[in-house]
Amino acid sequence: MSTPTIDRIRAFTLRGGGADYHDQTGDHWIDDHIATPMAKYPEYRRSRRSFGINVLGTLVVEAEASDGTIGFAVTTGGEPAAWIVEKHLARFVEGRKVTDLELIWDQMFLSTLYYGRKGIVLNAISGVDLALWDLLGKIRREPVYHLLGGAVREELTFYATSSRPDLAREMGFIGGKLPLHHGPAEGDAGLRKNLDELRVMRDRVGDDFWLMFDCWMSLDLDYAVRLAHGAHDYGLKWIEEALVPDDYWGYRELRRRVPPQMLVTTGEHESTRHGFRLLLEMGCCDIIQPDVGWCGGLTELLKISALADAHGALVVPHGSSVYSYHFVVTRHNSPFAEFLMMAPQADRVVPMFAPLLLDEPVPVNGRMKLPDRPGFGVRLNPDCTLHRPYPR
Repeated sequence: MSTPTIDRIRAFTLRGGGADYHDQTGDHWIDDHIATPMAKYPEYRRSRRSFGINVLGTLVVEAEASDGTIGFAVTTGGEPAAWIVEKHLARFVEGRKVTDLELIWDQMFLSTLYYGRKGIVLNAISGVDLALWDLLGKIRREPVYHLLGGAVREELTFYATSSRPDLAREMGFIGGKLPLHHGPAEGDAGLRKNLDELRVMRDRVGDDFWLMFDCWMSLDLDYAVRLAHGAHDYGLKWIEEALVPDDYWGYRELRRRVPPQMLVTTGEHESTRHGFRLLLEMGCCDIIQPDVGWCGGLTELLKISALADAHGALVVPHGSSVYSYHFVVTRHNSPFAEFLMMAPQADRVVPMFAPLLLDEPVPVNGRMKLPDRPGFGVRLNPDCTLHRPYPR
């Protein structure tokens, strides 16, 4: 049987919200006074939405094969990324065989070097790449993790990111990652509040439960070191993304200066094997955390993971639901996964991409056995309204 070709790539945005986890309104923990690079300005300190973390919105990419099969993927990027997909990247995809993943990725990346390399262009490339993996899995009638060599463990084990690690422990997760609420601009009083929150959580969860701080690029080196040493008394497992992504030298120094056994992690906002090569070769961190929807997609994540393996570093992708789960279950250097608690009060487990995705699996008692449905095993919800802003 001949290999199908890719007939058409289409890029959509989502009307009405619901898939970009940044776009949470009302009383939601994910937007409640979280430390950010913009928190040095008081008017942008209370809410991340106030400075525009939600402005891009959702990107949905569909890839249709010559036999009528459709693969799709979801990431962030909204209309700007949809324009890039339709007006630039499509020419490297349409007409190719569905198995030409490496060739397509290379041409998309090289052709956008002059305005890309990181950021929204890599979001667009990631969306196309993930849609093509979903398409290939559906054509072969296999889950993506089979295409990657198969599972190396029976089930996935999760830690939870939320404001309530104590509730996460009750739900069976192995650890809880707290958002850091106060950055350097709030001085010593803010630092004490961060440590007080950690102390309270440690008292609630006991000594045998992981606690971590997600600093979301908000700190300087001095503050990060002080926070790490203050948190050591409460058994902080790691300090995450403390500095801006391009400060490789600062990360190297932070890793040198944190207390013994405390880990330094980063990479959520890093892109491609080239960026992660700097993190790894300079000894910037113990765990890298690429987001498969932003770093270049699954094709590039495989290369990033191989680099990390050679450097003895773990790969624990930033929470991106099925798009990272299918990777994690196939890699020995990805021993556990992140689950982002999307319930407003972090008090129940709900799908990350609801309502856009149907059949999205969620952990039960902090564990998950991946379904063996073809592709990534999820469907687009027909009740969600998609808009194609740049049809060809």
